[in-house]
Amino acid sequence: MIRGSSFIRQPADPGAYHDQIFMKKEQVKKTSANAAKKKAVNAELFDRNKAYTLAEAIEIAKKSSTVKFDASIEVHFRLGINPKKGDQQVRGAVSLPHGTGKTVKVAAFVTTDKEKELKEAGADYVGGEELIEEIKKTEKTDFQVAVATPDMMKNLASIAKILGTRGLMPSPKNDTVTLNPAKAVMELKKGKISFKNDDTGNLHAVIGRVSFDSAKLIENYQALLDTVKKAKPATAKGSYLKNVAICSSMGPGIKVTIS
Repeated sequence: MIRGSSFIRQPADPGAYHDQIFMKKEQVKKTSANAAKKKAVNAELFDRNKAYTLAEAIEIAKKSSTVKFDASIEVHFRLGINPKKGDQQVRGAVSLPHGTGKTVKVAAFVTTDKEKELKEAGADYVGGEELIEEIKKTEKTDFQVAVATPDMMKNLASIAKILGTRGLMPSPKNDTVTLNPAKAVMELKKGKISFKNDDTGNLHAVIGRVSFDSAKLIENYQALLDTVKKAKPATAKGSYLKNVAICSSMGPGIKVTIS
């Protein structure tokens, strides 16, 4: 090879190479066609510029779900807050009457004398220093929520970075730091969820699955809405709930009327 020249390695089988290129182009065409077909079907179901009643929006979200699994039903709130201000953060927890349909793994950081009680309550991982050291060593967190007693919080300092970056750090603001961790675990297992606004001032939560009866989804939504309203920061000015939309996993968003 001449120094300074570029060298392009030729495929061993040029025919196979061109076949791969052709297949990729066909796959892109197929994906584009499916997207166009899906958009056309959704256009028949609802008007993107129109706001629907809660009952109507839930029915549309169900019908527009085309995935092969039991999709989640999601609620997205656009809030009238300044997410850059610490006193305008919206966070909290709510026990949904009918749960989310998801199995939540819970870790409980407690002292030895409480371990048996927490295991009986349904916690998937229970422990104190040993559990903390294991997470510190492996950096593995095979759970979605963590609860702890107030006296264990100082011990969690060594893994605060691991838990914090994954949204797993227990906090009294969402009732995961409590003197009654057994009760907290049982509530989480029954469908209690935590929520917090993101950096853009939006808030997202799951209220069930497509397979849920619509009446149950409505009750779950109402419980969430009431709690989000109560969590309005005192310093937030103007309209608090600017926009609400419902969708299924990977489905289109349907605007919901705000009452």
